Amino acid sequence: MKTFLDLNLSEIGVGTYLGELDERTSEGYRQVIKEAITSHHINVVDTAIVYRYMKSERDIGAVLKELGREKFIISTKGGYVPYDVDSGEDPKDYFYENFINTGIINPQEMTPQGHYLSAKFIDWCLSKSLENMQTSYVDVYFLHNPEEQLNFFDRDSFNKKLLECFEYLEAKAEEGKVRYYGLATWSGFRVSPASRQYLDLYELVKMAQKVGGEAHHFRFIQLPYNLGMTEAYLLKNQEVNGKKLSTIEACAELGLYVYTSASIYQAKVIGRVPQALREKLKVNSDVHASLQFVLSTPGVGTALIGMSKVEHLRENVEIMRVARLSPEEFKSSLFKA
Repeated sequence: MKTFLDLNLSEIGVGTYLGELDERTSEGYRQVIKEAITSHHINVVDTAIVYRYMKSERDIGAVLKELGREKFIISTKGGYVPYDVDSGEDPKDYFYENFINTGIINPQEMTPQGHYLSAKFIDWCLSKSLENMQTSYVDVYFLHNPEEQLNFFDRDSFNKKLLECFEYLEAKAEEGKVRYYGLATWSGFRVSPASRQYLDLYELVKMAQKVGGEAHHFRFIQLPYNLGMTEAYLLKNQEVNGKKLSTIEACAELGLYVYTSASIYQAKVIGRVPQALREKLKVNSDVHASLQFVLSTPGVGTALIGMSKVEHLRENVEIMRVARLSPEEFKSSLFKA
């Protein structure tokens, strides 16, 4: 377990992104989450309102009800315009009824991919997520890929929207509906400062301090990190107090906890890890090599792994019996200067 502020978080978390909309997939997720919590000391479960058109959140809710909410650290996300597949409505009708006719969304401020950022919209998403999961609060609420806005809108407009959402989430933290909040990103923290989608961690923390003071609740980020995507650790694209740091290093400096997504690269590592690298990582399989690499990286908090099959859970948790590389071993054997 990793201790962070008042939370104890497992070093592996269950992701719920992929999968069909059928009952078999839902049952798979429910079984994985149940076994993870009852047999493998895993308490982190990550989702988003748009995952499987709200089915993933509802599957989590069923398990929370059965096992007890207090046993879990739950994170979800809002940012993309959602559709409720269980509503039976036509998606276009659902969109107009819930977002256009209510004035929650101004279509001119939505990206072509259906991304939207405003306090009013995030309020709708959070309320729906709490309803889906049958809970009164989430431990971590992520704004979902906010950097997508920067492809279509100027940075000043983006910063205003982000500040509005931070202000809203600070208010929800005071109400107890959100314990902490953060950004779940794909590109924003893995690109150079010259990139249009770049996100500056120091500036984000200053934004949170502006609305929440020193006791602000912006404490988490999520980003892809694996053997094939190493920018979070290697790319020195952040600046904090005059120091050039990687995103993971900057998080340590700024008091933020890191969730890694795509931790086994959606299984693309299988068959691609050289034997010599497996030996350095002290494991035998490619999946375990990827997990050992991520979990041994100094500054990584929790590695999220999408798992809807119990056999995958059982294979993945074997890494918890393997000793991590020390920071010195990690740096000297894997990243020689």
